[in-house]
Amino acid sequence: MSNQKKETTPEKPLTINQRRWSKFKGLKRGYYSFYILIGAFLLSFFLPLFIGSKALMVSYEGELYFPALRATWNHATWGLVQISEYVPRDELGQEGGGDEGVNYRALQAQYELEDEGNWVIMPMYPYDPFEDLGTEGNKVFMAPFETESYTVAGMELESTPRIFGTDNNGRDVFSRMAYGFNISIMFALVVALSSYLIGIPFGALSGYFGGWTDMLLQRVVEIWSTLPFLFLVIIFVALMGPSFFLLVALLAFFGWIGISLLMRAEFYREKSKDYVAAAVSIGVPTRQILVKHILPNSLVPIITYFPFAVVLNISSLVSLDFLGFGLAPPTPSWGAMVGVGLQNITTGYWWLVIVPLAAMFITLLLTVFIGEAVREAFDPKVFSRLR
Repeated sequence: MSNQKKETTPEKPLTINQRRWSKFKGLKRGYYSFYILIGAFLLSFFLPLFIGSKALMVSYEGELYFPALRATWNHATWGLVQISEYVPRDELGQEGGGDEGVNYRALQAQYELEDEGNWVIMPMYPYDPFEDLGTEGNKVFMAPFETESYTVAGMELESTPRIFGTDNNGRDVFSRMAYGFNISIMFALVVALSSYLIGIPFGALSGYFGGWTDMLLQRVVEIWSTLPFLFLVIIFVALMGPSFFLLVALLAFFGWIGISLLMRAEFYREKSKDYVAAAVSIGVPTRQILVKHILPNSLVPIITYFPFAVVLNISSLVSLDFLGFGLAPPTPSWGAMVGVGLQNITTGYWWLVIVPLAAMFITLLLTVFIGEAVREAFDPKVFSRLR
């Protein structure tokens, strides 16, 4: 028998991005934090299906209604416009009748007592972040896991235990904390992306062309950075009223400065390399050199900076809400919740401070872990310092 040599196919080498992803996966606390935060953020868009006072499904006299589903698509959770489905009590046969909106928790108890084949399916946690003392069963400063007995249309009902109690307006703290998470993350992401859209081209032009272009653009940066941010926020909020997009615009118009300086330094460094000189010598258009050649090689600093920009923007929103220049009430906001808690901290309502601060601490901690892991994954050194 002749010895046959086994032919082995050489393994395909990993690309730089594959090596970075493999390194990121090896940094466990950042890797798991990434999936926890992304999963919680995606789940937060469907909160009305899990946390809310609107029924998931109502069956009345053979007709099916889906209040929570319609409210999910019609309800703006970012403090823009609060629109939800309004169903008069007469339409679903709720005792008391009239044109008042349906109290689905009471309707569920009523159908169970009548036992006529009608039924209501409620979310797992049946409290809305906006309902206050105007809704039956709400009471100010309820302690965590406290219940309340109340009467609706002659029925004695017992409320579901409030996980984190209620605030000074009888609004549920747990539901406001959950909805506030969605608002905070969305706000931080939109501000960060908007800042990048302004700062990247500004810094790229300044760094690549240099000379008078760089001098003029840097004078703009210096003048812009001297503007008093907080005073401008106060003026614009007073004139135009607080809104999600106004705060996004104000923070983005100041947040781009740091991004532009990073990009300017990267383009200064990259434009002196041989591949740029070769592209210029063969007549590659300037736009193509900027976008297809230099930009991909200049993204590492701003990619590693992105998670920390998210942390900064969350903290900025919380600070503005705490000072009263953030999102308009009754938008669920961690900063406004902290403000309410501090106003009542001497009266023993500790949960009003602890709950929003704990939510903010955990969110920022996870984001920082992600930022550290991303920074280490893009580090050119072979071995990571983060374990």
